[in-house]
Amino acid sequence: MHPDNPQPRAIGQVADSVRDGALIVYPTDSCFALGCQLGSRDGIERIRTIRQLDDRHHFTLVCENFAQLGQFVHVDNDVFRAVKASTPGSYTFILPATREVPRKLLHPKKRTVGVRIPDHRVAQALLAELGEPLVSSTLLLPDEEEPLTQGWEIKERLDHQVDAVVDSGDCGTEPTTVIDFSSGEAEIIRKGAGDTSRFE
Repeated sequence: MHPDNPQPRAIGQVADSVRDGALIVYPTDSCFALGCQLGSRDGIERIRTIRQLDDRHHFTLVCENFAQLGQFVHVDNDVFRAVKASTPGSYTFILPATREVPRKLLHPKKRTVGVRIPDHRVAQALLAELGEPLVSSTLLLPDEEEPLTQGWEIKERLDHQVDAVVDSGDCGTEPTTVIDFSSGEAEIIRKGAGDTSRFE
């Protein structure tokens, strides 16, 4: 798939497969991610299995824009400005979830969820076609230090575990920077592709 001008027909086919319950791998501005439909219990469990995640793992809702992001998390004015200034971009923000977020995605104690808006044309085209966020997690396999970067290798290694790989060329190896705003103050959880200086 072309990285700058993804074909609408191909994007439509991927979106249809997600609506039908598919688990996909897709490119973002940081690295490849696993993604499934918001209400897909099966997809969420498959992500947990592939990555060997426990219940405390924060899933991320990858959103098309700020209006969509605001439906799923509570953002006060100070946090709003900080998040707005950093999106779209390689950041994941952990925020208190609204009732729109399925319980299965919430941190069991904090009732929080990760959200992000990617700066990547293929991801943006897919999100626009879907009309809702993708439940996502970095494609980082157990016991590996860096995410997989090449579509062919992902297809080879995850052939029977995912339903589709959206390949628009090599992706990066650095996951997003994660900022936890659940207390109202910025706490840097992971330093990644996004510059952390504005949050320090």
